Amino acid sequence: MKEIKSLNKLIDCFRLFPSVGEKSAERMAYALLDMSADKIDELETSIKDASTKIHQCPICGLLTEDKICGICSNPNRDHSICIVLAYPKDVLAFEKLENYHGVYHVLGGVISSLHGTGPENLKIDELRERINKEGIKEIIIATNPNMEGETTALYLTNELKDMDIKISRLAYGIPMGGQLDYIDELTMSKAIDGRQSLKK
Repeated sequence: MKEIKSLNKLIDCFRLFPSVGEKSAERMAYALLDMSADKIDELETSIKDASTKIHQCPICGLLTEDKICGICSNPNRDHSICIVLAYPKDVLAFEKLENYHGVYHVLGGVISSLHGTGPENLKIDELRERINKEGIKEIIIATNPNMEGETTALYLTNELKDMDIKISRLAYGIPMGGQLDYIDELTMSKAIDGRQSLKK
């Protein structure tokens, strides 16, 4: 059978997504070929809109279509408490909760020698600036409970130890090696209620 280059290219594009292997990419490609022209146009428009309209909030780093995200601009949020996240997607787990009404700060990754990410690549200076400017009193470090997340949490604690703030870490209701965006609401709620102080 003659190679269909455009189909192979489509499969290769789907394989760019996390956790998508060869077979899954093939199924997605063939599903796309079965879609109507209208659905394909809608998909194309959605991809273009997402890539051009969505950006990181200049204050916290969460994703937004507005100049400043709805959390940073909300006066009803408790701006004295801030959850520090590695990535914007991690916010979804916390926004489902009823017991957290503070703000967030996205580091933009974690310290990882494997991926060549050092402390200088993270938004730690921006966090220090926010603590001083916004009067943040408590930082809750919510990096994933794995080696890179723990390393980042320890480094961040050391970097902020001279500041007059409480520093805590999510309690280990979250399993080691787990991913925040896969944690159920009850486990996440218990983790935030039972957070442990890293700095008195």
